[in-house]
Amino acid sequence: MVLRVQSRKGDTFARMMGPEGIADPHPYIETIRSQGRLVKTPLPWVTCDHALVRSVLRDDRFGVRSSARVQIPKVLQKFANRVPPPANPADPPAMLRMNPPDHTAMRKPVVSAFTPRAVKKLRDTVETVTEELLDAMPSGGSIELVESFASRVPIAIIFDILGMPREDQEKFLAWGKDMTPMLDVGISRRTYGRAMQAAQSLNDYLDRHIEKLRREPGDDILSNLVRSGDLDHYALKANASIVIGAGFETTANLIGHCVSLLLRLPEQLDRLRAEPQLWPNAVEEALRYEPPVFITARQALTDLELAGVQLPQGSMVMLSLAGANRDPAVFTDPQRFDVARPNANEHLSFSYGVHACFGASLARMEATHAVRALFERFPDMRAAAPPRLRRQLTFRGYAQVPVHLGRKVQVTPSTVA
Repeated sequence: MVLRVQSRKGDTFARMMGPEGIADPHPYIETIRSQGRLVKTPLPWVTCDHALVRSVLRDDRFGVRSSARVQIPKVLQKFANRVPPPANPADPPAMLRMNPPDHTAMRKPVVSAFTPRAVKKLRDTVETVTEELLDAMPSGGSIELVESFASRVPIAIIFDILGMPREDQEKFLAWGKDMTPMLDVGISRRTYGRAMQAAQSLNDYLDRHIEKLRREPGDDILSNLVRSGDLDHYALKANASIVIGAGFETTANLIGHCVSLLLRLPEQLDRLRAEPQLWPNAVEEALRYEPPVFITARQALTDLELAGVQLPQGSMVMLSLAGANRDPAVFTDPQRFDVARPNANEHLSFSYGVHACFGASLARMEATHAVRALFERFPDMRAAAPPRLRRQLTFRGYAQVPVHLGRKVQVTPSTVA
C-alpha cells in the first residue's frame, strides 16, 4: 500500500520497487544517482554509489535489521499488525538477520564447513549433473531453460550439501518458488499466504531430515554441522533454509541472466568461443550487469555521519547493488555488457564485509561450468521468445527463458574446463 501511494506521488524509489522498476529498474537508478550519493526518499535513504555502498557494507556502525519487515507510516501500522509475523527463513537465528557478535558465532561453523576440499568435491557433482541435464535435452528441440536447466543445477548441489534424497527435488523447487518472495518488499496477501504454507512444509521436512541425520549422518556438509554440535536444532534448520533459498535462487538467476545476455549479444558469445579463457570473467560481468540480488539494506546502529549527512540511530539505508555495479566512477561505459571487462570482478553482487556471501566461489563455479557446457553442447541455440522476468525485485531473475536448442554436439567433460 505504501509503495503504491508513493509511486502515484511520483516517488522514484517507490516506482523502482514497483512493476515499472521490476521491468527495467535502471532508468530509476540513474535518476536517483543524479540526485546525489545519498538520497532521502519518503521511505528510506537510498544510495547507488559504489564507494558508499561498499563502505556501508563493511562499516560496523551499520547492521542488518532484526526482522524482514520494514518501517511504515503509523497510520498503516494497525493494518500490518493484523498479519502475523512470518515464519521467515530470513529472520533470526538465520544469519541474514543477525549482527556481530551473534552473527559471527552463527556464521563460523557454517563457513568452516565450506572447505576447499568440500567445494572441490561439489565441482564433481556440478559436472555430473550438468552432463546429465544436457544429455536429456533433445537435439533440435525447444525447452524452457529456467525449469529444465538453470534451476536444476543449483538444486542438485544444495541437495548434496544438505544430504537430501534426490527424489525430493521437485517439492523443493515448488517450495522455493513460493517462499522466495518473503525476501522481497511489499508482497501481496495472497503471495504471503502461499509463502507461509511453503515455509511450514519446509519446516516440517527439515525437522524430520535433521533428526534422521542425527541417527544416520552422511558425508555431506549438513551432517558435519549436526555432528559438530555447534548449532542447535532451530539454528540448523534456519540456516539450512538460507542455503536452500539463497543458494538456489541466486545461482538459478545468475545462470538465467548469463544465458539470456549471451543469446541477446551474439558478438559477446563469439568472443568467448574465440577466447574460452574469458568464461570466468564473463560470469563476473554477468554478476555486475544483472546482479541476482538487486538491493539490500542496512540500519544505523548509532547516530553517525554518512556522505556529509547526519543519520540518527535506526535510520534505514537501502543499498542498490545494481546501481553500484553500474557506477560510471568505477566502470567505463557501465551500461555495456563486456565479457572482457578488465575490472568486472569489482562488482558488489555478493555483498561485502561480514555478510559477504560464503557461497560465492561455489556459485561462480556452478555458473561458469553450466553456462559454458550448455553453449558448447548446443552451439546453434537461440531465443524462442522473449524471456519473462519474475515479479520480484530483491531476487531479480527470469521466470522463463524459452530457447530453440538447435543441433547437439557431443563433447567430453574435459573439453569444458
